[in-house]
Amino acid sequence: MFIRKVEMTDLDAIFQIEVDNFGEAIAASKEVIRERVQLIPDSFLIAEMAGKLVGYIEGPVIDKMDLSDDLFQAVSSNPNSGGIQAITSLSIAKDYQKQGIGTLLLASFKDIVVKNQREGILLTCKEEVIPYYEMNDFKFKGISQSQLGGEIWHKMFWENPQKT
Repeated sequence: MFIRKVEMTDLDAIFQIEVDNFGEAIAASKEVIRERVQLIPDSFLIAEMAGKLVGYIEGPVIDKMDLSDDLFQAVSSNPNSGGIQAITSLSIAKDYQKQGIGTLLLASFKDIVVKNQREGILLTCKEEVIPYYEMNDFKFKGISQSQLGGEIWHKMFWENPQKT
């Protein structure tokens, strides 16, 4: 297993995993993913096994404790330090799920957050995966204002232990 920063050559594989896991209604478009690769490569990590892209985690740095739907469509470059690291996608190829890859990507993201002195990591998820994030030390913070795909999203937050 190898965790690395994203490269533009990863675009097609990322998009395929995104659509496979989230479906057309929620999946980010290829253009949105391309923009994220260009603007936030410092918070866009890839998991590789035997040279194959098997998962990724990404998201912009934000300044408030909620993920609005517009964050899933457009981002700007991250500040060098501070803010809240959002996760707008954590996705693992179906054949590689339930093997700890998502947990490794989350751990790598936590390292970036600590290094860049961010407040923590904020994400939204469906109710059925709340226990997964709790297992990874995230705390439930209520219902998000996001209505992406007509779904109800739950806010989860991991607090940087060096910021408390």
